[in-house]
Amino acid sequence: MSKEFEIAREFEVDATPEDVWEAITHASGAYLWPMDPPEPRVGGKAAFGSTVTAYDPPHRLTVRSEDVGFPTQSANQLDHTIEPRDGGKRAWVRYVHSGIFTDDWDNQYDGAAKHTDFYLHTLGQYLKYFAPRPVTFAQLQGPEASRASDAFEAVGRALGLSDDAAVGERVRAHGPEGRSLDAVLDFRNPYFIGLRTEDALIRFFGRNHWGAPVGISVHDFATDADGEAEEAAWQGWLNGVFSRP
Repeated sequence: MSKEFEIAREFEVDATPEDVWEAITHASGAYLWPMDPPEPRVGGKAAFGSTVTAYDPPHRLTVRSEDVGFPTQSANQLDHTIEPRDGGKRAWVRYVHSGIFTDDWDNQYDGAAKHTDFYLHTLGQYLKYFAPRPVTFAQLQGPEASRASDAFEAVGRALGLSDDAAVGERVRAHGPEGRSLDAVLDFRNPYFIGLRTEDALIRFFGRNHWGAPVGISVHDFATDADGEAEEAAWQGWLNGVFSRP
């Protein structure tokens, strides 16, 4: 059954409105995934076949699609409102994701709402610690076994994170190919884990909670970053987590 949805969030970030605008229009790979920038005009083209319906830099950007290409959703709109704070040194952001889900509404909404919080947190981390450094992006998903109900707990154990490791704590995580990652645990709940290293934001997605495989994305800001190598290394690591007895 088709039904409209709306997910609204308001937050402040340690960045200027111009920095936020640059991130959402030209640096989406630094916190979300790489997308073509919107054409700078109302009526212009935007990512995934959407259309720009509001364009007022650095204050307002809205894009909308009436055909998102998924059987579970028939309309999608992303609206960003940005206002200066502290004389323009900081920014207040209102983000609204709305549209129409056409199937399994409760599950779709729950997954979208929880992912929104994680993505927006990652945006804040990028703006505070890495902007405007260019990013190399990699993403991957686990094998079929990572759909299991306890799959994301296995990811936390494989990283070597103790159950009482607190957000903001510096940890030494177990990465691929025997690497030890000196990182800050910048996000953690039953659905997501975020690690921030000196040069990267590494994100772990417990999508098994919504019937999908566990996923990983890497936003690497090192000048010598190799996206293909990162993807292969973390894919091997994730496959290994779910090949253990």
